Amino acid sequence: MKHVELLEKDAASGIARSGQLRAAVAPLPTMSDDMKSFQPNGDTAQQLRSAFGRYGTGVTVVTTQTAAGPLGITANSFSSVSLDPPLVLWSPAITSKRHDAFATAACFCIHVLGAEQRALADHFATQGHGFDHCDWFEGFGGAPTLRGCLATFHCDTYAVHTAGDHSLILGHVRQAAERQKSGPGLMFDQGRYGVFSEEG
Repeated sequence: MKHVELLEKDAASGIARSGQLRAAVAPLPTMSDDMKSFQPNGDTAQQLRSAFGRYGTGVTVVTTQTAAGPLGITANSFSSVSLDPPLVLWSPAITSKRHDAFATAACFCIHVLGAEQRALADHFATQGHGFDHCDWFEGFGGAPTLRGCLATFHCDTYAVHTAGDHSLILGHVRQAAERQKSGPGLMFDQGRYGVFSEEG
């Protein structure tokens, strides 16, 4: 716990007197070190996947409109990049059958899922169509927009870069929306869905 002694004000003059700012921080607990190092290669691909999975993320569904109709995909690679201009990034696998549709799309929409929307994450993780079972509408730029999410970002495609076995898709945010009613986000960590819980 941090204790801070702030500057005091002179009751008579209202002028701040010179004071001291001190902080006492409790020592960090001793951590066990059972790290196991490895060199990333074909033989350690599963270990690398497991290590990547230690970084917990939120869950999104990305949608776009195609000649064959609306298309969606679940992604946890979403990240904000820049405020000026407003840019975001996500990264689909090149081996995905839906990759080319998103890599060549003029625009798309990223939906940040709430904790109660796991069914959407599961649905679009396995298939890109099936919008008949979703509550959606045509949003800014024509991209399919799912209702009830924590936030949405309608983007024009800003750039697409090949990066190994994935593509980095940068989006220029043209319209954003945020749910006004609070609620936890859907989280993904070590291959499992969950919800963030604040420690005392």
